[in-house]
Amino acid sequence: MSMNVDELAQGPRRKWRITRKWVALAAGTLLIGTGLAVYTLLGTQSAPGEAHTEIRQLSVIQFQNGAGETLTLADFRGRVVLLNLWATWCVPCRKEMPALDKLQSKLGGPDFEVVALSIDSNQQPVREFYRQHEIKSLALYFDSTANITSALGIIGVPTTLLVDRDGREIWRRTGLAEWDAPPSVAEIRKYMKAGAGP
Repeated sequence: MSMNVDELAQGPRRKWRITRKWVALAAGTLLIGTGLAVYTLLGTQSAPGEAHTEIRQLSVIQFQNGAGETLTLADFRGRVVLLNLWATWCVPCRKEMPALDKLQSKLGGPDFEVVALSIDSNQQPVREFYRQHEIKSLALYFDSTANITSALGIIGVPTTLLVDRDGREIWRRTGLAEWDAPPSVAEIRKYMKAGAGP
């Protein structure tokens, strides 16, 4: 069987195309592995607030509620707020939402609120997630522009900030947490009690 010059020349090119595919596949696998490692690292359980201890006044940030009304943290003044930035495409975020829902059910009221603020590009996946996972106590809050992440210096989600009754950040942490576990509840109750009247 004979091959002409053009056919011979195509042989190395074909092999190179195959090699490039394998290189791309290996690179993709490496990226996925790195991403899973980051998720694992962020998902490590630890005490709330260990990542940030300096009390600071938050800048005015705007976001929307489920009815499309624009809100700021000033609308929650007088309450301790657990501000959780999350997204439906974020695996650790999805895992901790039921715990945040239970925390809101347990402590939510005139003295405390969990503000689970989604940075999804539109509301539909969030509403669907709430329906599928029976999230009943958390209100819907959105920042589809994702401007809040840069305004607050957020480098990854989930990131959770504890905000005092005067709108000051007490601490923050990045990663998955058991927000309805007794140590987390006790930590939040401590700040609720500290800011309460006589």
